Amino acid sequence: MTTFETSRTSVEIASQPATWKQATECLANHAAALPVRGERVAVVGCGTSWFMAQAYAELRESGGHGETDAFAASEFPHGRVYDRIVAITRSGTTTEVLDLLTRVKSTVATSALTADPATGVMRAADAVAVLDFADEESVVQTRFTTAALALLRAHLESEGALPAGTRPLTRAVQDAQRALDLPLGPEAVDAEQITFLGTGWTYGLALEAGLKMREAAGAWTEAYPAMEYRHGPISITGPGRVAWLFGPAPQGLADDIARVGGTFVSRSGDAAAGLDPLADLVLAQRLAVLRAEARGFDPDRPRNLTRSVILGTA
Repeated sequence: MTTFETSRTSVEIASQPATWKQATECLANHAAALPVRGERVAVVGCGTSWFMAQAYAELRESGGHGETDAFAASEFPHGRVYDRIVAITRSGTTTEVLDLLTRVKSTVATSALTADPATGVMRAADAVAVLDFADEESVVQTRFTTAALALLRAHLESEGALPAGTRPLTRAVQDAQRALDLPLGPEAVDAEQITFLGTGWTYGLALEAGLKMREAAGAWTEAYPAMEYRHGPISITGPGRVAWLFGPAPQGLADDIARVGGTFVSRSGDAAAGLDPLADLVLAQRLAVLRAEARGFDPDRPRNLTRSVILGTA
């Protein structure tokens, strides 16, 4: 097995409690880029950013802040009318995001969250929140997009409403610190296959956890809404395979997984003692790095990936 020094990805994962805290502390500096309560908002991104957009959209709408949709930037429905489009893009150079912002310029208010203030998104969007303190050297995204979600979540909290059962972000920061020290457990480390599940806003986290495992470790993972899992996907579950749930468990789910011989993992289902679901994602990120290194992969240099997808012109 290849031996790696501490990867840059691991360092960036470990910095998340501090970057989330910093994101909340700079909230007032980014007011112009954040949706106003009551606006009809579309949130867009690519890959990890799209999954964070999905989580935020559900948090915002279910918290009563206004109708909110999330789209992959390439799939934005141009026939719909929104008060604001918010783009999440670490690099600020992703082709689909810049094309969308350019196309809608002067027809709708646009905002962006980025890590790099020296890229085209600064000109393409009307207002930009720069989270350069959360930028990353690793190709695989971890702390930037969770910091972006932390900023957006803190903004919802400052406006006075989050969905029932959602913890204050200060508690999420504390839970993220706990997540850095919790043992992952052999059932996850040695699993042949993992299915990540979520409900509401945590479904976006489940999608992201699955992506992290595929990107870093080339692992077989899937992700579904928790209630949909029993409508077919449970057929792949069995001994040596894990169903990892973000957030509270639907009634009977754990029993159904046990019945088919699978292992049920739930670190964020207990509202009192469990982790905040966003902190639970930190555990999944750690697992992705561990599984990558166990297979001899360098988590800082994942196969077939680059920091930003910039498409050539014909």
